[in-house]
Amino acid sequence: MNTTSTRHPLLTLPLALLLGACGSETAPTPAAPTPTPAPAAPVTEAPSTPSVDSSAETAPQSAFLDALRQHCGQAFAGQIVANTPAEPNDPFEGKALVMHVRECSDDAIKVPFHVGDDHSRTWIITRTDSGLRLKHDHRHADGSEDAMTQYGGDTADAGTALRQEFPVDPSSIALFEAQGRAVSTTNTWAIEIEPGKRYLYELSRPGGRLFQVEFDLSAPVANPPAPWGHPALPGDAGAPSS
Repeated sequence: MNTTSTRHPLLTLPLALLLGACGSETAPTPAAPTPTPAPAAPVTEAPSTPSVDSSAETAPQSAFLDALRQHCGQAFAGQIVANTPAEPNDPFEGKALVMHVRECSDDAIKVPFHVGDDHSRTWIITRTDSGLRLKHDHRHADGSEDAMTQYGGDTADAGTALRQEFPVDPSSIALFEAQGRAVSTTNTWAIEIEPGKRYLYELSRPGGRLFQVEFDLSAPVANPPAPWGHPALPGDAGAPSS
């Protein structure tokens, strides 16, 4: 008798499930590559600002003071070389004019200006934080200050070793106005120095006023007495020897 083999359905089910599971499995996604960092940009340093050499800026003024300081202790005769327009009752006309480089320090030089027997005037040149200053010290014979004193101005630029200019400063303008000298509110003073040759003092105004007195530095003269209001020093005429 022929027999037919029959496959039991419960035996085929696990096999089908196993094959289905294997067919649905997918390959793992590969990890994204780690990006290579870009090279750092080179650091560029900002250009340095060149430092300002203040000594170079003040060199002409230092040379100017040094040139004047060479004649410390000496006196020199002078003469008027310009006086336009001449002022009435000019106190300098026909008088002996003598300058005396009398007191010198690192930052100040005092130069009395003697006009005949009038010893009331002293030019004072000092170093400031920004340049040089010129002041006119005017005294009476008893040493007291004149009403018109301590006027002048400061340099506006470095100038040169030969010449320094001093435009009138605000306090001097106020003084001139208070003393009825409005004409002087536009003054500019100047000093020129060539060691061993000449010293020039100048007053000028935009309106055309020009006064100059020049001293011969090649021929020292006898020292004058102490200027009014200043103590006597060794070397002054009439001063006791040290």
